[in-house]
Amino acid sequence: MQGRTHNCGELRLSNAGEQVRLVGWYENIRKVSKNLGFLILRDFYGTTQIVVETEEIMEQLSELNYESTIQVDGVVRERSSKNNKIPTGDIEVVPSKVEVLGKCRYNELPFQINHSKDADENIRLKYRYLDLRNPEVKSKIVLRSKIVADLRQSMTAHDFMEITTPILTCSSPEGARDYLVPSRNHPGKFYALPQAPQQFKQLLMASGFDRYFQIAPCFRDEDARADRSPGEFYQLDMEMAFASQEDVFAVLEDVLPPIFSKYGIYNEASKPPFKRIPYLEAMDKYGSDKPDLRINLLVQDATDVLADCGFGPFEGKKVKAIVAPAFTGTRKVIDKLCADVEVQSGQKAYWFRLDDKMELVGGISKFLQDKKDAVVAALGLKAGDFVGLTAGDLKTAQKTAGVLRKMLGVSSDAYMKKDCYEFCWIVDFPMYEIGEESGELEFCHNPFSMPQGGLSALENQDPLEILAYQYDLVCNGVELSSGAVRNHDPEIMVKAFNIVGLGEDDVKAKFPAMYNAFCYGAPPHAGIAPGVDRMVMLIAGEESIREIIPFPMNKNAQDVMMGAPAEVEEKQLRDVHIQIIKEDLKKEEKSAE
Repeated sequence: MQGRTHNCGELRLSNAGEQVRLVGWYENIRKVSKNLGFLILRDFYGTTQIVVETEEIMEQLSELNYESTIQVDGVVRERSSKNNKIPTGDIEVVPSKVEVLGKCRYNELPFQINHSKDADENIRLKYRYLDLRNPEVKSKIVLRSKIVADLRQSMTAHDFMEITTPILTCSSPEGARDYLVPSRNHPGKFYALPQAPQQFKQLLMASGFDRYFQIAPCFRDEDARADRSPGEFYQLDMEMAFASQEDVFAVLEDVLPPIFSKYGIYNEASKPPFKRIPYLEAMDKYGSDKPDLRINLLVQDATDVLADCGFGPFEGKKVKAIVAPAFTGTRKVIDKLCADVEVQSGQKAYWFRLDDKMELVGGISKFLQDKKDAVVAALGLKAGDFVGLTAGDLKTAQKTAGVLRKMLGVSSDAYMKKDCYEFCWIVDFPMYEIGEESGELEFCHNPFSMPQGGLSALENQDPLEILAYQYDLVCNGVELSSGAVRNHDPEIMVKAFNIVGLGEDDVKAKFPAMYNAFCYGAPPHAGIAPGVDRMVMLIAGEESIREIIPFPMNKNAQDVMMGAPAEVEEKQLRDVHIQIIKEDLKKEEKSAE
């Protein structure tokens, strides 16, 4: 602080005549003559116009580069030409003295501050400290701070206690790659940064704490996506002892809608109770376990009526259909739609129309002429309907239909209500599935979940038919969170792992603390962890998660501002007993052998 009397967003007409001191960044100046100019001073709070009326101060400013920080002493007066677009638009400050606080030493900036979002993303990230000077960019970080503060306040009001859990822990199979940290005092051994506080929060329940939460940092070595930041992210982590799935739902349905309504770009948010959709039903009706309920289109099964129509890609396959009423897209639009579906899903989409004369036209319609009446009846078609189609094994046909449904939805306001937040719970996930890569039985969602039916289900049911007390919270087609009622019984836990080929010794070795703690009598408990970054992204209406993170990495998990990841000195490697074997050196050694 430089003893400023006001900030740059604070002065009003009622301050006219006052002697004030402002500090901030020299944004720009419009020079009218050698002794008249209009300077914009910007700080965290806003901007104020400074009217320079002396040749001496004009000369002083002429020697300064934009984005230097300055202190201005002067008198507030009413503006003759007011600017109703800014809060300080009724006044201006006439300076008697200008002092340079921090000189910008570069004549040219990497981008215009107020237009930084138009710059290349890597340039923005390299000069993130300049990017954040843009009020529009900064506002997203301010929004994030307010949302996190409200989340904390609401969780505390619901009797949750904020407890921090360790950052240095042991490697644990959570579904993504760990970030490993070598130990200096224990050669050859490693810590891992937590992918989530999963085990610690369950141990807190076993320790006798009743309701836990934290804004938890999580670390996963995974690739970036528009809705996922590589490296690290934050989640509203929570756990409840002696609690059921319904208890978890009740808390989040009370905590989240007010925050979305208060800060969101849409004023409307789902009111509790949120719609609950079993996983199998979600895949069947929406082609996704992350359905966007703003879209009013549904997936229909068309296998019975279309699989034997003579169209090769449908033969012996499951066929899914999406009917879009009164679709007005041209052939060019349809071709692009099908091409985009193939890019996103890796599978082709097909189509036909029912025209105004009730004739099947376009796409694969020539294969359907003999079955027109059956097709129209089976899909409930009306004149003007467009039918999008997908085929493959059940999962492939469903997932491709889900992509097609989403693309059709966003193509027209007739199919999608865009100005609201639609929440839903996806429930009853399968406990097990056949892994796409391994071809073997694997946990479907979370190995720590309680199977529905408990030990009896594990002992007597087909593993692929066992459901778990697992649930996802979805908003506008984005998965905000996964959660579960936890498997707190060591006997049930061992049996659950036995089914995927792991014995009791494996469970004890992989999860020693949790297994042993549960052997001392653990309460039934349940929890969830909504992603803070995704939540803020949705609330702010941003398409990229990097816009709401103060210092994000780029898509290649690089911090181009700080230069991370980076090489370290040989001494640092020796201290932690690490030797770097470069790929070309390994190849040379192998060829020498």
